[in-house]
Amino acid sequence: MVPIRRLPDALVNQIAAGEVVERPASALKELVENALDAGATRIAIELSAGGVEHLSVVDNGCGMAAGEMRLAVERHATSKLPDGDLSAISTLGFRGEALPSIASVARLSIASRSAGGDGWELVIDNGRMVADHPFAQVQGTRVSVDGLFAQVPARRKFLKSERSELAACVDVVRRLAMARPAVAFELRHDGRRLLGADAPGLPGADAPRLEFGDALPARLAALLGADFAENAVAIDFEREGLRLGGLAGLPTYNRGIADHQFLFVNGRPVKDRLLVGAVRGAYQDLLARERHPVVALFLDVPHDFVDVNVHPAKTEVRFRDAGLVRGMIVSGLRRALDGAGHRASTTVSAAALGAFTPGPNFNSPSVNSPSFFTPPASNRSTLPASYGVADAQPGYFAPLQARGEAAAAAPEAQFPLGVARGQVAGTYIIAETPDGLILVDQHAAHERLVMERMKRALAGGTAAAQALLLPQIVDLDEMAADRVTARADELAVFGLELERFGPRAVLVRATPALLGTTDAVALVRDLADDLQAFDAAHSLTERLETVVGTMACHGSVRAGRVLSVAEMNALLREMEVTPHSGQCNHGRPTWVRLAKTDLEKLFGRR
Repeated sequence: MVPIRRLPDALVNQIAAGEVVERPASALKELVENALDAGATRIAIELSAGGVEHLSVVDNGCGMAAGEMRLAVERHATSKLPDGDLSAISTLGFRGEALPSIASVARLSIASRSAGGDGWELVIDNGRMVADHPFAQVQGTRVSVDGLFAQVPARRKFLKSERSELAACVDVVRRLAMARPAVAFELRHDGRRLLGADAPGLPGADAPRLEFGDALPARLAALLGADFAENAVAIDFEREGLRLGGLAGLPTYNRGIADHQFLFVNGRPVKDRLLVGAVRGAYQDLLARERHPVVALFLDVPHDFVDVNVHPAKTEVRFRDAGLVRGMIVSGLRRALDGAGHRASTTVSAAALGAFTPGPNFNSPSVNSPSFFTPPASNRSTLPASYGVADAQPGYFAPLQARGEAAAAAPEAQFPLGVARGQVAGTYIIAETPDGLILVDQHAAHERLVMERMKRALAGGTAAAQALLLPQIVDLDEMAADRVTARADELAVFGLELERFGPRAVLVRATPALLGTTDAVALVRDLADDLQAFDAAHSLTERLETVVGTMACHGSVRAGRVLSVAEMNALLREMEVTPHSGQCNHGRPTWVRLAKTDLEKLFGRR
């Protein structure tokens, strides 16, 4: 039996590094937080090979003297807990673990100079001090990390691709730059400028409370795009000493993944389940389940109300009153969204709403009930029995495989979804059946039809492409452009043909023919979001439902488009012969039924 022994310091540091430094983005986060805690107003970051081979952070903060630098690279040495009170943490860092952890698994160089002092440099190579001498340095600190995990192959082999590591680093810097709008940030990778955020010259960059003034919206617009700022509502809500600020995207401005939710507590970027759940709850009646809001929310609470000493990475927090925090976020978001005129629901008759029930799928035995589907003889001349989707205006509803297919599913004058009588609010089709009304959501229904058509087309090989008369340029961030162009060959199978157009854009030459006229820019941006959530090892065909669903959403008839009677009837006929047409791609019903007896109840006839 091996006797108990004390582990050597070098091994202890490497074990600790596993908790603090998981990847280049983890080291970068710690170094930038140190710069912010030092009162820096300008921070410059340089990366190489996604931060694996080199990363450096240069700031103009208060700097350190030689003696402080030597203490800083020892474990649990920090200047951020002057009274040792963990309940009153006002800085981003406080554990004193980051620098020694990084130094144990990489070559760490620190050059610093305090006001009125002399410059000094320390170099530690994988736990061994190799330099400790004077150095020419302006006030501030420069920290460089080279060869991360170069001597720890068991850790290095688990790092992801350069592109993935770089994306994680950019995300870290973006979130910290949002939290400190009074600090200028610049991020370069192999000499290319990937992110820049100028400071407005506001005072108080190191203030413990974040100010929700003009600087924050400007910073968010610079980092998240002007589109977000234009399609968001301002949040400024207070309750029982807690304050919520920031911007929340309108429900119509949403994304396919939840990575565009930026949450902060006392200026600290966090990824907290409670906060994420509160945001989801606030939007639950406004978005489909597969869509996610874009938000940048800043929660400001007393220091003793939150415990940030929950996880070594400091991305999780615990609140003294979690219910108060959740309720405040839901209320604050709802109030702001309602104030913008985008309410979660409309007022309707409770009796009428209770009478509507989701329509069943057409392969269900109950659908073939004669009392529901068989029109009276007097109605058989309303629409020709041979009427099919091909009779609709071209470009919106593709023809069925054959008119005989429609006739087989619906014998002469037998239309399960009735005959179109009109359209309400440019969104809902009203159809009449022998014993009631059918109300159809035209966008949701057509979205499912387009998706099923694309699945059939892909089952036969490659979806047809429709060349654009003028190719469209889609502006993306560099990582998103990388993701899309890396899958260009696979996307071509779906009928989407594109190529790289500079570092931050792609050129779309053709779109799937089945989509008809579509917004290529919005389509590519949503697909870029989808690809971010995919594992690079999986092909797009393995993610067929997600990719086709995204495309179908962009190729479907939009709510608000006025349809002719022929188009409405064509949609109804195709629904009758399409599997799963009773629900859209997001799980919502595409049609509901109001029986004649329910109508009579509404008007007191029964």
